[in-house]
Amino acid sequence: MAPSSGSEPYALDRPWRIWASIAVSVVALSGVLLGVLIIPVVQGRSDGIDAYTAICRALGILPGSPAREQVSDRTPPTPVSQVVWTPKVLQVLADAKPERGLAKAQEVCVACHGEQGVSATPEYPHLAGQSGAAIYKQLNDYRTGSRTNQLMTDIAKALDEATLADVAAYYAAQPKRNPNPATLADSPPEIVRLVELGDPSRNIPPCAACHRPGSGGPIETPILSEQWKEYVALQLKMYATGDRRNDVYGRMREIASKLTPAEINGLATYYRAGFR
Repeated sequence: MAPSSGSEPYALDRPWRIWASIAVSVVALSGVLLGVLIIPVVQGRSDGIDAYTAICRALGILPGSPAREQVSDRTPPTPVSQVVWTPKVLQVLADAKPERGLAKAQEVCVACHGEQGVSATPEYPHLAGQSGAAIYKQLNDYRTGSRTNQLMTDIAKALDEATLADVAAYYAAQPKRNPNPATLADSPPEIVRLVELGDPSRNIPPCAACHRPGSGGPIETPILSEQWKEYVALQLKMYATGDRRNDVYGRMREIASKLTPAEINGLATYYRAGFR
């Protein structure tokens, strides 16, 4: 009996289906052999990895690359700031006593930061007139390792939370020096724009939005006016490279990484008002 006209195309097409399936299977099997057996074994052998380990790594059974031994990173992780402005922490700051802070500052702080918060060299920042929250945060970050400096870390670790707040309250109560007109120089317009307006094209907010007194920025934000030029420039460079990482949400790392060296120097010069 002759095949019906409806089954004839299927009968003629069946050999091609078989060959196509065989071809796909060969390609898939070749890919598996190359990716899981041949390439891992060959690459692993050149790096001293046995065939079994190389194959297991290629399959994901063992960790690491099948091509080479994995180097363990023993660098300790650098945490971000651990300070959280909970009601408890804010109450500690509210209960701080500047007179207690004076006693501790005279014991461990004045040699570098001065009795009134005006340091003698650019290596140490001026603390006079900073907010208690700003000083407390930095001291706490030194204590937890979020910010690193061997001298400051050792000092901060030796103080309890209440004493940190007392020291912060003492220096926050010191008056900031009035800028000396003789040391003020006109800043380039592009630097003034960065301070006042930022640069929206690079998603850089204005510095004054956070770092000017009474700006309403985060309470831990330091005031930059009357600070050492060298100190401000160094901190911006450290933020830009990631060597300093205790900024909340990475704000300063993001901003500083977009600044040019000339802008960093210009901003540091802008904020050095009143000090030589």
